[in-house]
Amino acid sequence: MDEHDWLARRFEGHRTHLRAVAYRMLGSLSEADDAVQEAWLRLSRSDSGDVDNLGGWLTTVVGRICLDMLRSRKSRPEEPVGAQLPDPIIGREGGIDPEHQALLADSVGLALLVVLDTLDPAERLAFVLHDMFALPFDEIALIVGRSPAATRQLASRARRRLRGSPTVPDADLSRQREVVDAFFAAARGGDFDALVSVLDPDVILRAEGGAAPAGTSRFVRGAAKIASQALMFRAAGEGGELRPALVNGAAGMVVTKDGVPATVFAFTVVGGKIAAIDILADPDRLAALDFEPLG
Repeated sequence: MDEHDWLARRFEGHRTHLRAVAYRMLGSLSEADDAVQEAWLRLSRSDSGDVDNLGGWLTTVVGRICLDMLRSRKSRPEEPVGAQLPDPIIGREGGIDPEHQALLADSVGLALLVVLDTLDPAERLAFVLHDMFALPFDEIALIVGRSPAATRQLASRARRRLRGSPTVPDADLSRQREVVDAFFAAARGGDFDALVSVLDPDVILRAEGGAAPAGTSRFVRGAAKIASQALMFRAAGEGGELRPALVNGAAGMVVTKDGVPATVFAFTVVGGKIAAIDILADPDRLAALDFEPLG
């Protein structure tokens, strides 16, 4: 085995971890893959013999690449108005693809990624690398170009933003499913009171695609307002089939039409109530996602 093949095999041993880091940083599966590929190119051009801890070195490289990508994303004047929902990871209930499992550790639900996307790029980097992957602040400081104390403050600000948002779902998946099924049963029946009963009073709904302009999200807050839009949920299922699914490891629903995913519903159930609903109905984005068979 020559040196290039040996290095490639060592890199492949870290790929899953690096992809998990990049997904949490970017919320995009395709961009995460691009970041990991760029890390490989940088490794292949470097003198790896001087690297004592290859995993740590690669993690910082991916972090730096993702930070640059986030900063570039923020600076684009042509970006559409409104936040874009992160890429959901869809799987069938009863199990999830092992390749996706590493991406979903630490309860990386869609709602968490949405809130992470509101952070300053440096705050997001500090929180993800330290709180999710236990990278020391001394090493993160080198990436963001700040002192360790200032880097610690970046992560602290990120935690405060997350603390006020429903991002971690209840651990009981079967209970999540009961609540989600009750929501759709009430929506199909147009039962306003039943809808309100399964919604947290401050529930948040974010919808991208469908009736919303392409590339933007529609935002609604409050149980009564969302319950009053029950017809929207009924319309989403017209001409299609509702299929229970795991969306980022939590109970969700996918509407398929002619076997093709048309709408993805992600739910964050907290304390037995739905605290967040994220809906992706953008046909171009759905076509690019890797769906497991849900039948």
